[in-house]
Amino acid sequence: MLFLLTLLIMDTEQQLKISKSIFLIPIVFVLVIWILYAIEITFGYNFNTYGVYPRNLVGLRGVFLTHFIHSNTNHLFNNSIPLFVLLSSLFYFYRTIAYKVLLYGALWSGLLTWTIARESYHIGASGIVYVLFSFVFFSGIIRKHYRLVALSFVIIFLYGSMIWYVFPIKEGISWEGHLSGFLVGLFFSVLYRNRGIVKEVHQFTTTDFDLLFDEHGNFIPSKIEQRAEEES
Repeated sequence: MLFLLTLLIMDTEQQLKISKSIFLIPIVFVLVIWILYAIEITFGYNFNTYGVYPRNLVGLRGVFLTHFIHSNTNHLFNNSIPLFVLLSSLFYFYRTIAYKVLLYGALWSGLLTWTIARESYHIGASGIVYVLFSFVFFSGIIRKHYRLVALSFVIIFLYGSMIWYVFPIKEGISWEGHLSGFLVGLFFSVLYRNRGIVKEVHQFTTTDFDLLFDEHGNFIPSKIEQRAEEES
């Protein structure tokens, strides 16, 4: 039993081993969106029309491109910090499924936005931010592993106010993109609930001491004698 428990702990520690990809992907992603914005500013481009435009075939290209386009510095800055924090958390605690959550999350949140959003250009990495926020939070609650639950509490403490922006409470924001990302992240937290780190389930073997009592806790030492006779 102790050996199996040790293996489980070692396996969890191995999954939580720090690697370069934990920070590499978040840094590259953040750098790319800043570089694209710098190109817009420097050369006078406007990439907004490459965002998601709902229920329009041309607007469908935004499903893939919208996550890299931002309207202004404020928009970009507000997405950059949570994007870096949440991506780092994803690649550290959920590395076995991190790429799937990131890539499929970007795709499906974009498609859902294209399906349900009002007719306007929807841009920004906030769709992915909401995928990550929802996935990391709900995964910890569902899996019940103490480290992941602790991470869920940290995430809700840092970014809990984000939940309000899945509703149309502020003019000029794509609440539909936020809602789409939130729902996709929740779906992935359920879909991948058994992948990666999960709560250890301890199994106990029956000992001679356990045989001294029945299922109701009554003392029955005769079972020991019966077992001894069967083994002889």
